[in-house]
Amino acid sequence: MDHSRSAKGEPRARSAKAPQEDAPVDVAVLGAGVVGLCTAYALARRGLRVALVERAGEPGRGTSFANGAQLSFAYTDALAQPSLWRKLPGMLAGLDPAFRVRPSLDPEFLRWGLAFLRNCTAARFSRQTWAALELGVESQVALADLRARHPFAFNHARPGKMHLFRDGAALARAEEVSHMKREAGFEQHVVGAAQAREIEPALAEAGDFVGALWTPEEEVGDPYLFCRGLLEVLTREYGVAAQFNFAAGAPLVSADGVAIPARGSPRTIRARRMVVCLGIDAPDYLSSLGIRAAIQPMKGYSFTAPLGAHAPHVSLTDTARKIVFCRLGETMRIAGLAELGVHDAAVDPARLRALVEGARAGLPQAARYDEAGQGWAGLRPMRPDSVPEVRRAGERIFLNIGHGMLGWTFAAGCGERVAGQVLAATRETQ
Repeated sequence: MDHSRSAKGEPRARSAKAPQEDAPVDVAVLGAGVVGLCTAYALARRGLRVALVERAGEPGRGTSFANGAQLSFAYTDALAQPSLWRKLPGMLAGLDPAFRVRPSLDPEFLRWGLAFLRNCTAARFSRQTWAALELGVESQVALADLRARHPFAFNHARPGKMHLFRDGAALARAEEVSHMKREAGFEQHVVGAAQAREIEPALAEAGDFVGALWTPEEEVGDPYLFCRGLLEVLTREYGVAAQFNFAAGAPLVSADGVAIPARGSPRTIRARRMVVCLGIDAPDYLSSLGIRAAIQPMKGYSFTAPLGAHAPHVSLTDTARKIVFCRLGETMRIAGLAELGVHDAAVDPARLRALVEGARAGLPQAARYDEAGQGWAGLRPMRPDSVPEVRRAGERIFLNIGHGMLGWTFAAGCGERVAGQVLAATRETQ
């Protein structure tokens, strides 16, 4: 795949100067996770004056902090697919230890659930997976362009990625979808268990599996380190004004722009336009503006441990256990579990233990499990069609939300898309 192309929306404009106190900026970006930071970068690189607004004290403290760390550009399969119909009763009954659903009578949850079920058809799965693949291609190119311009460290590597299958029917379905991936320009192969072990010797301890889906050019990187590194670039080279510990209240939208107050503080950000990149908090925030966001939380867990005696180099996903193994420098990031409709991001010790034991059973020496950290949990903002919502939602308001489990993967491409929309709107008024 060609990584030499520049990100869409060129040219690179002036390096903006930091805005004066209370002076309006061109765009306020709400949220400083990977999506918000990539959005701020795409806007600032086009010469717009940008304010980055975040309620936490530093960037990347939400769902970006310790996710699975895989940049899965070719693994963008829509979650809603026909095979889920037969699994749904077990999920609702809590029989699947890796994937659970917490039912609710909340109207938003019911609407989301019905929309999700409507998407569980072969035609919609193909359409939405293809749309996500296009975004994956754009994101891979955009991130490569960013890294070429600003080569800061975030444990980026290109070890390739392998999905392990312990069920022949599941591998056959993956092989069918892989034709779509190759058509999109990705190199992807179905390999048998013996060949998979040749590619990654650590799989000698993975037990029985029938084969794997192997994508040699897939990447990894630490999203939290990326957020910190990109913030430094934005403030130093593009004059982006970062406002932390700023809990954004409902904006006042006028003919001249938007005024975004801080809850419990006299601070106000004034901007000509705003982009909402608030992840799971987007629906509540947008409701004050009369904008409905079809997003439900999907809770996931991770832990990070020192490398084990047989730590894999290839980025791995055990599809049966729904567990990810991702080497980040001298540590192993292991992530998994999915709980739809859970709004509490606190770590449940029992669920974390289930993740650790599941990983240990799958690859016993991938990490020094007894030295694992305290663990982490985050809420992924899921849309019923698995495609992020990147659009203009009002005269002054733009959305970059609903990235689900692929926020890290989609961040750079979505930032470019929404920046192009903002720039087009800016030109309309000039």
